[in-house]
Amino acid sequence: MKRRQFIKSSAAAAATAGALASTLNLSAADATPEAAREYYELRLYHLRRGPQQKTFDDFYRNAAIPAYGRIGVGPVGVFSVISGPDSPTMYVLIPHKTIESFATSGDALRADPDYVKAGADFINAPATSPSYVRVESSLMVAFTGMAKIETPAGAAKNQPRIMELRTYESHSKKANMKKIEMFNTGEIAIFRRAGLAPVFFGETMIGSRMPNLTYMITFENMAAHDKAWAAFSGDPDWRKLSNTPGYTDSEIVTNISNIFLRPTSYSQI
Repeated sequence: MKRRQFIKSSAAAAATAGALASTLNLSAADATPEAAREYYELRLYHLRRGPQQKTFDDFYRNAAIPAYGRIGVGPVGVFSVISGPDSPTMYVLIPHKTIESFATSGDALRADPDYVKAGADFINAPATSPSYVRVESSLMVAFTGMAKIETPAGAAKNQPRIMELRTYESHSKKANMKKIEMFNTGEIAIFRRAGLAPVFFGETMIGSRMPNLTYMITFENMAAHDKAWAAFSGDPDWRKLSNTPGYTDSEIVTNISNIFLRPTSYSQI
């Protein structure tokens, strides 16, 4: 009976995914399993200091990440805030190969008995002792210039690293798309040359502060961060590109925000 219910709910979720793709004006290629670009869900868990932090870590370490792996979703990144607002806040990055994966993964996890058992304390937390204060979430589609997530070299051995999460807001969708074009046609290549190692670039389809784009870059430490940004700022190709009419900040970017994150010991990114 449970299997029939899961198949039925998964079919409904797949239909919802198709409707979502249509609503978001995605092309037919983007809405199929053959689509080259990945989709990213970025979650922000607002916690209270104390037991909630351990409950969260235990859940993602022992239940969520293993369960995502069983349904082919990953690598999953889990990060704490080094500097930024609202501490403690945990960020979770969940990549999906297709929009259908995003739509059906919740049902798939809830149908997994190992996930339900391992995550029982988090999943079944009572109102008097909740697992978190609230969750915010955004959905992004990868840029054509970097269609898939790139796992940092140090992730496999849990080597020290920091992540910088940056969001660029624009005054209109047209301006937002122009900034994305700028990344796809030249800026990402300059990033790599300067040592700004990218993890992902995403166009936000659903979320706050739209229209915007969000990306994550990684460094061994803050000294490497400062060195790479200095190299980027002084790159002659960047100076030329950023002063090209149509690509200047004053024309296409209204606000830039950044947050520094530290991967947890069990993060796959």
